[in-house]
Amino acid sequence: MYSHMMVGSNDLKRSKKFYDALFVAIGGREGSADPKGRLLYMHDGGLFMVTTPIDGEPATAGNGSTIGFAMTPEQADAWHAAGVANGGTAIEDPPGVRDGGQIKLYLAYLRDPDGNKLCALHRM
Repeated sequence: MYSHMMVGSNDLKRSKKFYDALFVAIGGREGSADPKGRLLYMHDGGLFMVTTPIDGEPATAGNGSTIGFAMTPEQADAWHAAGVANGGTAIEDPPGVRDGGQIKLYLAYLRDPDGNKLCALHRM
């Protein structure tokens, strides 16, 4: 059901450094720019994009929004470390197992340099 996700940025150069590090850390490729300057990251038919807002207003993080990426616990650790090392901020609890009763999840959370909330998730 996932098609694509787009987040706003006020500094595409900074965002490219951050997201390139995240996706390379989990075996993906660096992003490319389309003719409009948007950053594109493609994997398994899904598309993740980063753009400056088309209305000319500053980009802001969606309050209450979280973008989740499925991966292994090892990938989540590498993803989290790459994010922190490239301008992201570790948030919530450190990466690890969360017991929600009926299901255990391995979770890692970051905010990107523009404040967007990201989650690495593995259903155990």
